[in-house]
Amino acid sequence: MDQLRQSLLDAPIIEKGDYQYFVHPISDGVPMLKPGLLREIVIKIIRKADLEDVDKIVTPAAMGIHISTAVSLMTDIPLVVIRKREYGLDGEVSLHQQTGYSEGDMFINDVNEGDRVLVLDDVLSTGGTMKAVLDALDHIGADVVDTVAIIKKAGPNELDDSEHHVKTLINVTVEDGEVVIVDEHGDD
Repeated sequence: MDQLRQSLLDAPIIEKGDYQYFVHPISDGVPMLKPGLLREIVIKIIRKADLEDVDKIVTPAAMGIHISTAVSLMTDIPLVVIRKREYGLDGEVSLHQQTGYSEGDMFINDVNEGDRVLVLDDVLSTGGTMKAVLDALDHIGADVVDTVAIIKKAGPNELDDSEHHVKTLINVTVEDGEVVIVDEHGDD
């Protein structure tokens, strides 16, 4: 059976205010992330993403880092992590992101006008983080070649009425305290 699919079906659900949040190795690091699951996800990303002429992989901290690192190692594409800490380096760009349960500022370094980037993230839920990242990359003048999120929590999100399209590996929803697979192949 597909490891990602089964791991989501087994994921516990917690409440964060009115938000039902699934706890998963990809999005939370809990329970532990087994190498086989990470390998399966990386292979799926490499098969689904348009990697031709990509200069950099860009991922928001923190839970996109392990996925993006593995993709970087397999493709030899350098990795840029969007951090929650300001460093004040030349060319640093700040962005404000808001999710279903938190908000804050993030900072991009080492992405320049004309860079061809692949944006990777763990989960697309409200779309707040992804929209902020994509808008900031547009402002910089980077060429977003492709955007991939591992898991999409089905339902409306902030990217629905934008020109940005996010590919996903699997789409889920949370109903009555359980993860339900909506589309086991995700969005192309």
